[in-house]
Amino acid sequence: MHKVKLFDTHCHLDMVKSAEIAIQRANSKGVKRLLVPSVHKRNFSLVKKIAQENKTVFYVLGIHPCFVETSELTDLVALELEIQRCLRDKKFVGIGEIGIDFFRKDLDKQKMEFFFDAQLQLAEKYRVPVVMHIRKAQDRVLKYYRKYTLTGGLAHAFTGSPTQLTNFLKEGILLGFGGTLTYDRSTRIRNLFQLVPDHGYVLETDSPDMNPSWSEKNDQNTPENLLGIAEVAARLRSSTVEKIAHLTSRNMNRVFPRLALLRDGNV
Repeated sequence: MHKVKLFDTHCHLDMVKSAEIAIQRANSKGVKRLLVPSVHKRNFSLVKKIAQENKTVFYVLGIHPCFVETSELTDLVALELEIQRCLRDKKFVGIGEIGIDFFRKDLDKQKMEFFFDAQLQLAEKYRVPVVMHIRKAQDRVLKYYRKYTLTGGLAHAFTGSPTQLTNFLKEGILLGFGGTLTYDRSTRIRNLFQLVPDHGYVLETDSPDMNPSWSEKNDQNTPENLLGIAEVAARLRSSTVEKIAHLTSRNMNRVFPRLALLRDGNV
């Protein structure tokens, strides 16, 4: 059992072959907290169930930009009702995964941005932070984020320019880095990661996607890989896995205050 206490800040445990096995194996590798985002109204109840049945798992609720196409306006109403119900649930820590994706050319940009804006309004209304999808849309995401007085945010799978990095950090948004860091050819991402101050980043697997370099092409990425990602992160920052684990957990507790209320020596 690893003494290190890592936090996988983005993993879709509802999409892996066995959430239970994935959690157990992650815990044995020192991954002691996991955050699961929803992507569509269809999986609100499932991510909630996984979190409630596993003490090391937490969840956020939202409609992912790539799932807006199959969502209706009534789903936003359903989301708000679910948020209201979950505010008393200690495992519920925010709204996500929400955002904008300009990589996918087949998506309705107007509808996607409408859903993002509507969900940011909910985050402001209920005073909870957001987990954001920002693929090829960093500036646009930030423009919407700045419209509201939000308690905090996390930009999942951060890529962009050093200027965009600075702009996100100025808003107090955490930047998520994952398996991409583990590839020697990912020099741009690695350089970005080395620019981020200690208070500005977290680690993630994006399980079952975003495989690290040591995974076979057809392997399913699972949260246990976070330990290997943390080892690479420590090397890039001339640090240790223990320090990386401490900093990233502290950063999550700061931006997602509901997590800080649940400090548990066994978690």
